[in-house]
Amino acid sequence: MSPRDLPAHTDATDTGRGIGARLPRKEDARFLLGRGQYVGDLRMPDMLDVAFVRSPVAHAFVRGIEKPAGYESLVYTMADLVDVKPILAASGLPGFRSSVQHPLAHDKVRFVGEMVAMCVAPTRAQAEDLAGMVMVDYDDLPVIADMQTATDAGAATRLHDGWDGNVFLETHVNHGPAELPPGTISVTRQLATSRQCMAPLEGRGVVCWWDDRLDQLVVTSAAQLPHINRTGLAECLGLNEGQVRVVSPDVGGGFGYKGILLPEEICCAWLAMRLRRPIRWLEDRREHLGANANCREHAYDITVHVTPEGRLVGIDCDAIVDSGAYSSYPFSACLEAAQVGSILPGPYKMDHFRCHTRSAATNKPPILPYRGVARTGVCFALEVALDAAARTLGIEPQVLRARSLVEARDMPFTNITGKLFDSGDYGQCMARALDSLDWTGWRARQASRHAQAQPQKRLGLGLAVFCEQGAHGTSVYHGWGIPMVPGYEQCSARMTADGILELQLGVHSHGQSMETTMAQIAHSVLGIDPARVRILHGDTATSPYSTGTWGSRCAVMAGGAVGSACEALGERLKAIAAALLAVPAEHLVFDDGAIAAVQGPERMTLAQVAHTWYRAPQRLPADVNPGGLGLTAGYRMQPDSGTFSYACHACAVEVDTVTGHVAILDYAVCEDGGVLLNPMVVEGQLLGGLAQGIGTALYEEMPFDDQAQPLASTLADYILPGAGEMPDVRLDHMETPSPFSKFGQKGIGEGGAIAPPAAITNAINDALAGLGAEIHTIPASPQRVLAALQRARGIV
Repeated sequence: MSPRDLPAHTDATDTGRGIGARLPRKEDARFLLGRGQYVGDLRMPDMLDVAFVRSPVAHAFVRGIEKPAGYESLVYTMADLVDVKPILAASGLPGFRSSVQHPLAHDKVRFVGEMVAMCVAPTRAQAEDLAGMVMVDYDDLPVIADMQTATDAGAATRLHDGWDGNVFLETHVNHGPAELPPGTISVTRQLATSRQCMAPLEGRGVVCWWDDRLDQLVVTSAAQLPHINRTGLAECLGLNEGQVRVVSPDVGGGFGYKGILLPEEICCAWLAMRLRRPIRWLEDRREHLGANANCREHAYDITVHVTPEGRLVGIDCDAIVDSGAYSSYPFSACLEAAQVGSILPGPYKMDHFRCHTRSAATNKPPILPYRGVARTGVCFALEVALDAAARTLGIEPQVLRARSLVEARDMPFTNITGKLFDSGDYGQCMARALDSLDWTGWRARQASRHAQAQPQKRLGLGLAVFCEQGAHGTSVYHGWGIPMVPGYEQCSARMTADGILELQLGVHSHGQSMETTMAQIAHSVLGIDPARVRILHGDTATSPYSTGTWGSRCAVMAGGAVGSACEALGERLKAIAAALLAVPAEHLVFDDGAIAAVQGPERMTLAQVAHTWYRAPQRLPADVNPGGLGLTAGYRMQPDSGTFSYACHACAVEVDTVTGHVAILDYAVCEDGGVLLNPMVVEGQLLGGLAQGIGTALYEEMPFDDQAQPLASTLADYILPGAGEMPDVRLDHMETPSPFSKFGQKGIGEGGAIAPPAAITNAINDALAGLGAEIHTIPASPQRVLAALQRARGIV
């Protein structure tokens, strides 16, 4: 099946605007002209702004809060929010310890930046002035700033009452025999990824008001999961869900950060109900960096077992994830660690797999589900360990992988953990990436460079292979203990009287181009011009229920729902056209905005069919479908284990052994996302993810001192990659259709960010191999590169 082939269950004529077309983005008409509508653009009469008093210490009892004299009515503490319930994000996995997070600190603060009081005023500046006048009496407690310390069973400090330690959850995975084949060589590495921030262009924001006419709380929020946010708000505020409407307008990047319920949203919603006035909070960059948006802090003690000729036979891993002080709603604190044990084997075949994970509670902000967060850490740990094993054996890294990758060119396969994978050709993918990079040519240049006496700038080559499970279904998330278990994704399709197709989706776009790609699916099914398709989403009052946008699921799940709804609507359209044209429905096809006879001149535009249904019903026979031209259809993959896109990233870097600077000289990607709905959109997603992955590998880090004080609270301290840090990238597409999804498409949105940290680190270690140095912690900053070189020279 080629990307240009239409699915067998559609009969629309291919006009080059449907599935597989490089159709320009419909969204750009407003985004590039500054006409987007974000939370910060919303202005309402009588609106008040909120600023929060945030804790300057990481762990302390709150002994007292003194409101400024004369302004008591403008300052609120948890004692005022008497009927508001705390945030609870539990897991269904045995042994999970629940945390209780009050929207405002109740008795304790557990991280720097935790909210203690809420101040309201006509402007944000005035609200911040009020916040500066609030006096809080803190009684300091010992701080747990390190996840290794947190997992120590003998640690005296406890973050949460009633816990017997500081671990949300431990998991154990054991597959295959304990014994390894005779002669097995074991290579161990201790590897770590640093905390990061999501840093979307638009931070979080919320505007809340009470609609007296509808007896309803209206919350306009920069959110990825409007329906889930509605559930969380209703639970915390004691409302039924019908009394809460969540509207998510244009969203300027999400990356998982906008996929959780924030305490700020609860506080602003409560205040809007109390004052009966619109309330607004817009996150500033210091709040974003220091208090709200941490992610991706992992530590791995990993051992890979290989045969002398270079074949992977087993993995042993002990992994710790720093989950911060609380469990974030709705994903829960154990999502990442639970995924580690599930996805660590990746696309490799082996006989032995052991994995122990711990989700540590520390005095840091709660960790959030970032773009490919667990997959990125797992890919980094496994791929760096595999390269270390290849160097130990004295073979090229691709040789070890070629001997260890599964072979599933034409059929799904089940890996050692029992996970059912898509079909795919991992070996070919790796070979194509290496050819695109010209690996052999770079090896020759490296040999020539390193033949010089102690060259200052050394060349290194690195690669990483991974598979990305996306569009996870009910069984997967139930198995991971997530309280937000997805089921059927839905789409409501309705054709207007003038032939415009309106598609209402439960998922929400924050940069994924869904207004374009979903219209392309509609075109492939109904032949309708994508320009005549309106995508409506982001409003719980009108959108069908959905668990939202996360986990690389929209193209597969929402795309399947759109296809199903359009098919069902198409049957009704054909039935009407058959009656009007006097041609059997089975002899009609959709043809570029019309319904036409397969043989013969009979033809009606979709607009004519719709006009007849709505405005000239006297022309219709009595037995025409009374359901009309509006319906809702659901979609769920079977099996629902998800789709598995995969890729190989390969790169060449130059490492300056005097300054520690790393320059990316060349970069190549070969990926397989199944049938690409729009290759141009996929390439944009991959390049954006690659930029994030480069940041993870080389620049981005949210450090904390031993008192858990954040040390990068501005963009002068937190370094993001820019255009100057992006290399020229060659993208190569393989398209192996998924046998599980409706159109053969696979989830790929997070894929670009997963492999770069591993590939770049492997290239750095390849460059430093002749000097006996290795990078074990990312980002591989100049300081870490120089420290590795000093250790190799015996200088501590």
